[in-house]
Amino acid sequence: MSNLLREQLLAKTAGIKATDERLPNAARRAARTETAPGMAGALAAAQLRVQELESSGTASELAVSEIVPNPWQPRRVFNEAKLSELAESIREVGLMQPVVVRRFESGYQIVAGERRWRAHKLVGLNSIKAVVIESSDQDMAVLALVENVSRDDLTDYEISLSIRQTEMEFPNRTRLAEALGMSRQGLYRFLSYGTLPEFMRKDLDLQPALISATAANDISVVLKRHGDAAVEAAMDLWPQVVNGDLLQTKYAAAIAARVVKSNGMNGDGGRTIEKFFAGKAQAGNITKDSSGFTVKIKSGMLSDEHEKEIRQVIARLFSSRPRAH
Repeated sequence: MSNLLREQLLAKTAGIKATDERLPNAARRAARTETAPGMAGALAAAQLRVQELESSGTASELAVSEIVPNPWQPRRVFNEAKLSELAESIREVGLMQPVVVRRFESGYQIVAGERRWRAHKLVGLNSIKAVVIESSDQDMAVLALVENVSRDDLTDYEISLSIRQTEMEFPNRTRLAEALGMSRQGLYRFLSYGTLPEFMRKDLDLQPALISATAANDISVVLKRHGDAAVEAAMDLWPQVVNGDLLQTKYAAAIAARVVKSNGMNGDGGRTIEKFFAGKAQAGNITKDSSGFTVKIKSGMLSDEHEKEIRQVIARLFSSRPRAH
């Protein structure tokens, strides 16, 4: 993020409280009027928190080898070209802004400035300017995630990994969504990566841009709906996604189509819905698809006598072994 954009963002949101200072108001939440500050506000709060920590820290010259990355760092792939440019700049004019670290075991963990630290390693420098601060795990998690979520070049998969790491620092997902300025729906799209099969996640660790959070959510829904058959189809089709022969936005639909074809069903999966009525009011519906046969009756439409009769019919139907067809 450019210094100009950072300054503009801070100026616009200077009055916003830091994440850990935003106490929920029970009355307002019950009335559904309390909202999250939005990503811009969350980012500004995070940057203000970094400035606050820096001002309380101690400037030092530390050995590059004694520093390790922030364990909550979401980024899996760093842009090599930009990293080389930064390294060359450091070689020519030195480090303009020190990294921020905290003491950890026998060394230090990065709070902010991992690209600068990596650039130092690339140049081959043995020491780096740093500000040593005291920082809690929650600060580390929130600062790493919020700052990185705001960057366009961070992939959805990298964000999802950091969200899952950061989740344990919050009492619930609602508070986490508020801290990130996300809706709960948006948060759950990122969390859907965690439900994907291991073969997908292994490739995503190497190529995190393979599928977006929206595509991951669509895939998760298809796999849950069609079970093992969908996982098998997904495994067959996955190499096409990795190679770029199948668009990730089309992958979920391709899985469903493969399952439909293998089961000999029609294009809608053989799904039929039949409504039934009590007079003019719809009482419920009967749905039949590849996963089963479902009868739904609306609340208030079923009397005790009706329920008794339905149970008796079901008992008669399945009291003896069904005939083979």
